[in-house]
Formats: sequence, C-alpha cells, structure tokens
Amino acid sequence: MASQNNLKKERNLALSDEILMSVEKPARYIGGEYNSVMKDLSTVDIRFAMCFPDVYEVGMSHLGIQIIYDMFNRWEDTYCERVYSPWPDLDQILRKEHIPLFALESQDPIKKFDFLGITLQYEMCYTNILQILDLSNIPLYAIDRTEDDPIVIGGGPCAYNPEPIADFFDFFYLGEAETVYRKLLDLYKENKAAKKSKKQYLEQVATIEGMYVPSLYKPSYHKDGTLEAFTPLHSNAKTKIRKQVEMQLSDTYYPERPLVPYIKTVQDRVVLEIQRGCIRGCRFCQAGMVYRPIRERSLDYLKELAKKMLESTGQEEITLSSLSSSDYSHLEELVYYLIDEFKGKGINICLPSLRIDAFSLNVMAKVQDIKKSSLTFAPEAGSQRLRDVINKGLSEEVILKGAKDAFESGWNKVKLYFMLGLPTETKEDVKGIALLCNEIAKEYYSIPKEKRNGRVQITASTSFFVPKPFTPFQWAAMDSKESYQEKQQFLKDTIREQLNSKSIRYNWHDAKTSVLEGVFARGDRKLSKVLVNAYQKGCIFDAWTEYFDPEKWEEAFKEENISIEFYTQRERKKEELLPWDFIDVGVTRTFLWNQYELSKKEQVTLNCRKHCSGCGAGIFGGGVCTEARNEEGESLYSGSVTVL
Repeated sequence: MASQNNLKKERNLALSDEILMSVEKPARYIGGEYNSVMKDLSTVDIRFAMCFPDVYEVGMSHLGIQIIYDMFNRWEDTYCERVYSPWPDLDQILRKEHIPLFALESQDPIKKFDFLGITLQYEMCYTNILQILDLSNIPLYAIDRTEDDPIVIGGGPCAYNPEPIADFFDFFYLGEAETVYRKLLDLYKENKAAKKSKKQYLEQVATIEGMYVPSLYKPSYHKDGTLEAFTPLHSNAKTKIRKQVEMQLSDTYYPERPLVPYIKTVQDRVVLEIQRGCIRGCRFCQAGMVYRPIRERSLDYLKELAKKMLESTGQEEITLSSLSSSDYSHLEELVYYLIDEFKGKGINICLPSLRIDAFSLNVMAKVQDIKKSSLTFAPEAGSQRLRDVINKGLSEEVILKGAKDAFESGWNKVKLYFMLGLPTETKEDVKGIALLCNEIAKEYYSIPKEKRNGRVQITASTSFFVPKPFTPFQWAAMDSKESYQEKQQFLKDTIREQLNSKSIRYNWHDAKTSVLEGVFARGDRKLSKVLVNAYQKGCIFDAWTEYFDPEKWEEAFKEENISIEFYTQRERKKEELLPWDFIDVGVTRTFLWNQYELSKKEQVTLNCRKHCSGCGAGIFGGGVCTEARNEEGESLYSGSVTVL
C-alpha cells in the first residue's frame, strides 16, 4: 500500500483553483487534514461516506463522526471518508458547473460510494439532508433509487423519531455505532458476493436489532390526522425495535489520533468522553432519557487516552465531555491527574456540565484564567415551583450559594440558561427569571467592595421549550409563536425593572425556528412532502439565522395542506399512538407517563444513584442500574417500573 503522504500527493482535487479561490474558506473542501486517513482504493471492499449535514466547522466538532471515522478506518476492508454541507456560495457553483458533491479524502463523488451515512443531530438540518442527496445526484426518495445508488443510513439523536424523514432513508441505525456496524458491513459483502439486490440486503438488515427499514412498514391515520396503526409489511420487520447500547466503554473504539482541521472550528480542541448517559432525569431532556443507563469509562483508560490524543494532535485544550460531568465518580482524580501531567505545557482543561460546588470552583480556579472566563449555570426555570415541575433538582438556595462562592473566589461573570414555555408555566414563573438574576447580582454586591473583581456581569439566555420524543413531556403542548414572543418581551421589561438591571444582559432565541423544530421533533411521515417543498423553494441551512426563511416554510405547509399547530399546540392523549412508539429505548412509556403526571403535581424524582425509579433501562444489564448501592451495600435497582 502506498504511504499516507504519497496518497495525499496523488489526489486530484474536485474543485479547480479558480473555484477554491472564489469561495469562503476553501479549506472546508480540500481534505488532507492532519490525522486524516488515506487508503489505496484497490485494497478495500467497502466505501462509506460519513456525512454531517451542516457546514464543515460544525461537523468537524462532532465527536460521534470522529469515533465512527476511526472505527471504520481501523478495518482493512473498509474506507470511511467525510462529507459536509457545502456553504451556499459553493452550493451555487456546484449546481451551475454540474460538479457532483464529493468526499474530502479521495475527492470522489458520493455517488460512487457503497454507503452514505448521515448523522441526525438537529431537526433544523433536515433540508441540508436533501441538499446532500441532491448535489450527489442521489434521488431524494429512497423508493426512487436504483442498485447504482449508495445505501443511505440515518443515525444520531433525531433518529429516535425518524418518521418525518423516513422516506429519504434506506434504513436507520438506532443507538450507538460501536455495536453492530461490523455485522452490517459483513452482511453487505456477503450480499454483494452473492449478487443479491439492495432490497434483499435491506430485508436482512431488518433482522438485526436496532435497525429500522422504513420501506418495510406502513403508517395509517385516523380522520383527525393522528396515527391509527404502524404496520410491518414483511416477516423480518420487528414490531418493536430496541436501540443499540455499548456497555463496555473502556473496551471499545475511540480515536487516539483525532482529525485536526486546518481552520478554526466550533470546538477546536481534543474531546475526552468520560461517560455516557445521565442520572438526573430532567423531564424536558431527551438525551438524559435515550442515553440511559449512565456508563462510565475507567480512570486508567481515560488517563492513557488523554495523553495519546494530546500528543497526536498538538492541541492545547482538552474537554471532558459528558451530559453531567459532576456525576463521573472519578472526576476529582482525573482532573488532578490532568493538571499535574500537563502542568507547564500550555494545556487548558475545559470542564462543561459541572454543578457549581466547592470542588468545581476549586478545580476551575486551577485550570482557567478567572479574569477571562465566566461560569455557567443552567437553572432552566426562574421559580422553584417550575424547577420541581421539570425535575431539575436545583434549589434557589443552591444556586445562590454557588454564585456567592464563585464571586468570593474571584469570578465576576455568570451565564444563566433558561427555557420559556415549559409545561404549566405562569407569568410569575417568567418573572422569576428576572428576580433570580437580580438576586445573584445582589450576592455579588454583598461582598465587601475591596474584595470584588470589578463589576458583575450576568448574562441570561432563554431558549423556547420544544417537547421531544422519549421524554415525559412528549405528550405536552407547545406555546404558540405569539405566546413565546409575548413572554420574551415581558421578561425583557421585567429585567429592566430590577435594581441591578445594569448588571444583567438578556439574550434570546428566535421563536419561529423553535416552532419549526417542534413540528419535526414529533412529526410523522406526512411531513416529508413539506420538507421537499421547502427545499425546492430554496430552504437550506435553516439553523443559521441569516438563511432561515419562515415565509417559505409557511408557504410549504399551506401548499401541502398540513397544519403546524396540529403538531405543536396539541396535547397528546395517553392512549394516542405516537410516531416513534415502535422504538424501544429501554426507558418505558409507562415510566414516562408517570413522570408527566408527577410534573403536574410538582413532585420531584430522585436521581438514579439515590433511588431507582424503575425507568426500564435496567434491561441493558449494566451501568448505574447494577452499580448503584445504598449505605448498606444493597443494590438500588428495583427491576420494575414504578407505577403511581
């Protein structure tokens, strides 16, 4: 096999120098980054194009693609390359010059590949999926593809309700990639050798746990538009599909030599995933439910991995990634190891998702320049009542104490994240956001002037609540766009009325994109027509404010005679069949409904390490479900679902 360097030199770029010089950031399209993999095509059996349907800088920051890229390329028979959404300037050129979309490594057209895998991270990227297919000369609808087209696979968090985009995919991989991809690729090789059709391959794929083949199912609807039935059309199609879970996180694939981009990306650093899952049970959080049970990587594994990743990349920052880093049982040992190991080497340690307690403040003071950094709290709601509704598990006393401790340790900048439109929210709850910000400012000014670090700066940011599948709020109604905007204005005015208003800055999210996100988060197959219509009107990069065009979207819904409000403002009944009910994530429907009922009673549920609530994730046989024990050493796992 030719050397990596020779292979890189032999490449012919898909774009001419003239085109590259005419677009913004040409480094997005040339590949060849440090640690990228080049293989001799004559030595591989399977070509897999891994796609992140957003701009390069966002996609390169995604850990999941780095893991899959590393895993596939360790296999000698498989070559995994990458493709991202071309920015609108190049998009126009590709269409005008009839240049097919290409992969970064070989610069070959995506159409030549065996598979196109698309990660589904955010509903507002759905039109970019159509852009990728269209520019690759792959038919948008799976039913229109031939044996010459790649097999299109979807995966990632949005695959937990794949129905709005089901018509565009050959199959979906539900769960974590480390588990059965090898089996899927071996099956493909066997089918290819036997000269079997793509249809025959997909029928066999359906027998593998965690794989969903949309063409093998048919939805039917009641007259009111709700789902009546979801019927398997083939004997291989399971009535319930259980997600894939990697239980041995210290004995699986992880990139020791991550890709290093030529240009600055959203997260330009090494990412060390310390655990998966969460014990907290926030009722709005999809990730906290679908990634259960919480599973930790071992301390020794993480120590070794951190050294290898930093040495192989030359990066100057490492992030400890987790949904709730404070819950990692060896966090203190890991952090102090990293501090000692990289002392004097210019390595910054980033610790997101920490609770602000004495340990966290002590650690952050050692790893950050406190004159430049800010601390982040996520109270989510302004009142204690509403924090109990969402099961946040955070009291105002804890928030204020954390802020006071931080201020006394030298910090003077605090970021606070809230949601508007949460179930049962009242005007008083919205007002509570302004009051809490003011109370935090008061904590700062209660410190003697000579001990303060200048003026305090509190930044409050609000997003709008979007109900997600597999959360207790999957049945809840969303607010209207107008209601969101009214609450936003009321909060802005209330902040201005506070005594410390000059110390408080307010940022907010756009209501129109939140409403659209809400439609596709809980949508069904009928929405594919709207997506194609909107795309044909020119909608791409909808996650980017400068490109989002709500008028075009409203036109698309009207032309397809589909109501936005049907998907957003309607509370679902307990017995309603939901478009994602055929998927089993471990956490049961019974548990989620019970949590929804508890939210209405403003009752909190203890975290998994304090008490097992029988959510159902114990079926995977590991993680916190089997590890958590009380002071007497008895297992907390109940093994059954809690019923009210």
